[in-house]
Amino acid sequence: MGKDNKPRGRMSAYAYFVQTCREEHKQKHPNENVVFAEFSKKCSERWKNMSDKEKNRFHVMSEKDKKRYDGEMSRYKATNKGAEKGRRKKRVKDPDAPKRSLSAFFWFCNDERSKVKGQNPEATVGEVAKELGRRWNACTEDQKAKYEALALKDKARYEKEMKAYKGGKTTGGSKGGAKGGSSKSKKESSDEEEEEEEEDDDDDEDSD
Repeated sequence: MGKDNKPRGRMSAYAYFVQTCREEHKQKHPNENVVFAEFSKKCSERWKNMSDKEKNRFHVMSEKDKKRYDGEMSRYKATNKGAEKGRRKKRVKDPDAPKRSLSAFFWFCNDERSKVKGQNPEATVGEVAKELGRRWNACTEDQKAKYEALALKDKARYEKEMKAYKGGKTTGGSKGGAKGGSSKSKKESSDEEEEEEEEDDDDDEDSD
């Protein structure tokens, strides 16, 4: 169970395969420290070269876990039906409001996400997020400096646009000023918001 006793997210066939590889490697090399990036790359290559018959047992495990998840989720929803109604509805975002600034970690993710996905094509969103977190923690202060600078610049942009946005609302002026200051398209903003929501959901799925 994750946050608020929410069921743990189901595991994919590939996730079960990687888990099995880790267990086998640990049994053969109990004292060896595994470098996740290299290990996951080898797992990905092995998975690509496996036949459907070899992959079948992992798909069976995934389907079994899906039934477990569906059952637990049904019970969870039934138990929390009353609580869900009492929760405050999600506030509708003003489309003219400035896009919020990104943290140094998020700028880092923008650079590294495609690399992680390329090395781990079968990885789930949660697994990609965990690897991004691991890579960020492994960065030196010098390596993080680039992203800290981007975050500070973006924060200044956001504060400037927010000041203009609030000023426009207070005086009853046009709301287009702040909107025009953003260099991001609606599609780009929407994509980033979806990624942020997905990563928030992964925290729920990966918590026990």
